[in-house]
Amino acid sequence: MAWKSKSKTIAALTVAASVALLPLAQPILAAAPTAKEYGTFLSAKYDITVNEHATKGQFIQYVADLLPGEATKTDYRFNDVESSNEHYAAVAELYEKGHLTGTTIQADQQLQPWIAAIIAVRAAGLKELASTYTTEKIDAALANINSTSSDWYKHVAQELAVAIDNGIIPEQYYDEFDSNKPASAEFVQYILGEITSYNGNYKNYIANSTDANLISELIAAYNTADIIQVSELQEIVDAALEQNIITGYNFKDARFEANFVDEYALTYGHSDLTHAIQLIGLLRSEGLEAKVQLEPKTSAFLYLKEWGEPEQSESFQVKQIANGNYVAYSKEYDLSFEFNSIEDKEKFQKIIIDYAKKDADDEPGLIINSWWQPLYYSNTELDEYVTISNNKVTLGNYYAQTFSLNEQVESIAAGFKEVNPEVEVESYEFWANIAFYNYLGGTDYK
Repeated sequence: MAWKSKSKTIAALTVAASVALLPLAQPILAAAPTAKEYGTFLSAKYDITVNEHATKGQFIQYVADLLPGEATKTDYRFNDVESSNEHYAAVAELYEKGHLTGTTIQADQQLQPWIAAIIAVRAAGLKELASTYTTEKIDAALANINSTSSDWYKHVAQELAVAIDNGIIPEQYYDEFDSNKPASAEFVQYILGEITSYNGNYKNYIANSTDANLISELIAAYNTADIIQVSELQEIVDAALEQNIITGYNFKDARFEANFVDEYALTYGHSDLTHAIQLIGLLRSEGLEAKVQLEPKTSAFLYLKEWGEPEQSESFQVKQIANGNYVAYSKEYDLSFEFNSIEDKEKFQKIIIDYAKKDADDEPGLIINSWWQPLYYSNTELDEYVTISNNKVTLGNYYAQTFSLNEQVESIAAGFKEVNPEVEVESYEFWANIAFYNYLGGTDYK
């Protein structure tokens, strides 16, 4: 069994519940990303910066970088791309996948918009859809770019029509096809972004904080989440918990991760749905806009027998262990935000300190169920935040993570090895709020 992970030592109250979500009843009709937004994403996630005058070979390389896998054969012969060419591996990959169909590549030619569009249609998995297009449907779509089916080979006309109908070529780029000019960098950015979206590799979120449908979608996402049980993984981390190697952990499912650009993203953890709803209202009242994703999680921690008989429910379950204590599993969530600017991201902390951090019993002027030590964190550095570590063990789509002080990472990894020598614990540092850092260190509880 292969185990992979990054290590977070997670304290009991902050460990959260990773849960599987059922499909939402209605689709989210979010505004399409802009070319600029796609460009930022491509740069951050794939290290792709589109050249101002990209060649066909460069575009093929960009697309190959976005798609999983490589060509299984290395002996494909192309009329004008030798095996020593810098783009040979990318050309071979797209040829093997059927995204390129000819053996004359013309990699050094400037990229034409229609070439980019038909490769994108194939890389987006729409090739078979294109084959269903009749001449009537083709002409209706191509009229948007002042063209007809007779201007193209049939399969090209079909693929261009599909690209138009499905927004791969949106209205603002119709004029790219009015002349024989090469594709603009902006158009290339957009079309590459669409490839990531159609392959499920773009951002994953339910709505923007200002969208009217956000609250209903947030409620649906929370209510359709359940406590997750992954017996093979649970056996490992529960043993670490019982042996005091860790004080708690979260279960999460990677399929619900937001995949936001780290520079603009923050994650906020809690357990109460009404708190999340009020937090969204708080952001709106402060003029902060962000994309929002609810990532379900299950928090696990030791429930001591002296606390009394635990009351179980759909959102709180326990398992008794040998010494009479229990391992408790509690339904929680992470709210992932991607703000419009770094400045807005920096403003988040003051809002939490002023309106969502408890400093006294019965403190007025806070949103419901505010915590003494709220937990929010960033994968990029922020002023007045401190670094802690995540220790993470992964099995398939699921992972257990526990947050710790940086100096505890080695002992946690060693402890997991004692529990199961096959376990790999990956650790990385990130930036968390000071209140939670103090909580991990056992100081300044309030």
